[in-house]
Formats: sequence, structure tokens, C-alpha cells
Amino acid sequence: MSEVVELRQRQAQFTKELHGDDIGSKSGFAAFVSKNRSAQKEAVEKYLKHWDGRTDKDAEERRLDDYNESTHSYYNVVTDFYEYGWGSSFHFSRFYKGENFFAAMARHEHYLAYQADIQKGDLVLDVGCGVGGPAREISRFTGCNIIGLNNNDYQLAKAKWYAKKYHLQDQLDFVKGDFMNMDFEPNTFDKVYAIEATCHAPSLEGVYSQIYKVLKPGGTFAVYEWVMTKNYDESNPAHRKIAYEIELGDGIPKMFSVDVAQEALKSAGFEVTVAQDLADSDDEVPWYYPLTGEWKYVQNLSDIGTFFRTSYLGRKFTTAMVSLLEKVGAAPEGSTKVTNALEEAAVGLVAGGKEKLFTPMMLFVAKKPVDAKE
Repeated sequence: MSEVVELRQRQAQFTKELHGDDIGSKSGFAAFVSKNRSAQKEAVEKYLKHWDGRTDKDAEERRLDDYNESTHSYYNVVTDFYEYGWGSSFHFSRFYKGENFFAAMARHEHYLAYQADIQKGDLVLDVGCGVGGPAREISRFTGCNIIGLNNNDYQLAKAKWYAKKYHLQDQLDFVKGDFMNMDFEPNTFDKVYAIEATCHAPSLEGVYSQIYKVLKPGGTFAVYEWVMTKNYDESNPAHRKIAYEIELGDGIPKMFSVDVAQEALKSAGFEVTVAQDLADSDDEVPWYYPLTGEWKYVQNLSDIGTFFRTSYLGRKFTTAMVSLLEKVGAAPEGSTKVTNALEEAAVGLVAGGKEKLFTPMMLFVAKKPVDAKE
């Protein structure tokens, strides 16, 4: 048995032990409290073992080498928190005055589909599809067919369950895989997109090269990439602290700079047609507003519940509740460590956004040449 097959079987078996049966119908807090206690403890340990406060090169190399297992464990323990606070689309977006949270999220997904020129009937790859929120929205919006790629068995099971629930199973499929070593045949997809997912890659050139391989000649790849901006100075301890908080709380081996990302696309063979930081727009309502405690940004009564859950006060409330549940044995051991890590991420994201050191929406649109050999 190959190492890849063995790894996938082991991860699938662990997911079953952790989450039990009927995965799709349980979400958010209900799913969180129903986890197997011992398996949850193991998942938390796997996720946090490389984040010990160290930011030296040796520590980074360990995280980069273990990206697959680390990312799989990360999403085993945070997916329920994401759904509880954010819904089923795990990404940021721009916000306009008068626009509610979920409308903004959908618009952000539509805009990427527009930039990728996704058409009805296209076969599209969603790289790092989460629980399928964007795939469902984009397939409805364009009429395309989407295959979602994900290395986390729990999220795949939920994505398939949601597709069936919303009668989209004929347009959507979700498959297990490693985006650093894709199993698809070359020149398979008309278009490819990724939304805040390829930041988990140990090498951006590596993941972009795999995308280039499976994209048809003349096809388009569009991505919202997480990167540190040109204002970021890795030798500045305050800057590095912000980057580390983001890495820790979001399960990212290493945050790369915008220049590294753009050069990686070119090295993979792409022709970059758009490179625009959508966060660098001085919007009246900043992209990181859901993580703040500033009620002045709330646009709509329907946003109040979401904002409370994701805001500073809401996160503190959730952490306190999780800590209490863990103490009385109603929540799995290690749950408080996860909420603390997510809190660090929120602090780093807001600081990085305010100081314009970080963006979660560096839009790249890249073409595979029509005469490409592969």
C-alpha cells in the first residue's frame, strides 16, 4: 500500500472516530459537543504541536513539512466553530454600506466567478472547497459544474450532504486529495478558482504548478490569496508577531508575501492578467469588521447575530462557555485551546488589516497560455 493511500485511509478512519455517523446533519455548536472526547484531544494535539511560539527557520520547516496532517487536523477541530460563527462560506469579503453580511459574501464569490469567466456548462475545480458554500453559490450563479478538492474528510462529508440537501448533487462533486499532488489528468478543467485556501500550501509555486497542470490551455485560474503586503517587514518583531498569530489561529505553515505569490504564478507558467488587493480600498466598512467589537459597522438587523458570534465580545463569550463545558465534561478536552488559538488569529487579522500588513483578498487572475504543452 502506498504512503498516500495509507495516509488517506488513516485520516478517513480518524474522522469517523472523531465525528461519528450522520456527519452532515450536525453543524456548528451541536456538532462540536458531539465529538468523541479522546479523538478530539488527539486532533487538537496534532494541530497545535508545531505552534509552540517559535518563529525560527527550524520551526517553520517543521510546519511546512507536516502541512497535510496539520491542515487536516486543523479543520477537524475548527470547522464547527467556523460554521457557528461564519456560516458555510469560510472567507472574508468587502462590505458596502447597507449590504448585509451574507449578501456581501455571495457577491464576493460572484465576483471571483466573473473574473474567472466561468460559463454555464464549464467544468470547474474549487481548490480547497471547505464545506462547499462557495461551490454551491457559484454553481447556482453560473450554471457550471464544480468539483471541490479538499484533504479534510469531515468537510467533504458535509459538502456532499449540503449538495444533496439543496438538490445540487448533479452539478457538484467533492473529492479527497492533496493540492500539492493532484490526481486529476492534465488539461481537465475549463476554469479553476481558490478562495483563501492555497495559503495552507507549503509552497505557492508547488500548488500553482498543480493547478496549471490540470487546467486546460487557454483556461483561467482566479484566486483570493492570503498574503502579507509590501508593508510587511519580516525582520520587524511586531510585524512577525502579527503574522504568527494569523499562522497559529488559521493553521497556516507560513504566510508568504504578495511578491512571492505573484512570482510563483509566473514560475508555474501562468500569465498574470490581474493583481489587485481588494482590501486596499479604504472602504467605509472594513473587511475585518466582523472580528471587531465596533457595532457602528453593523449594516442590518439580520447581521446582529452573526456579528455577536464573531466580534470580540462574542468570541470571549464563546471561549468562556467552551471552557465551562470542558470543565464539566460536556465539551472535549482541548476545546479551550482551540478557541484561544482562534482568538489569537482574530487579533492578528484585525491588527494586520488596520496596519495594512496583511490581506485576505489579493485577487490574482491568471491565464494558461493557449499553446501550453501541459
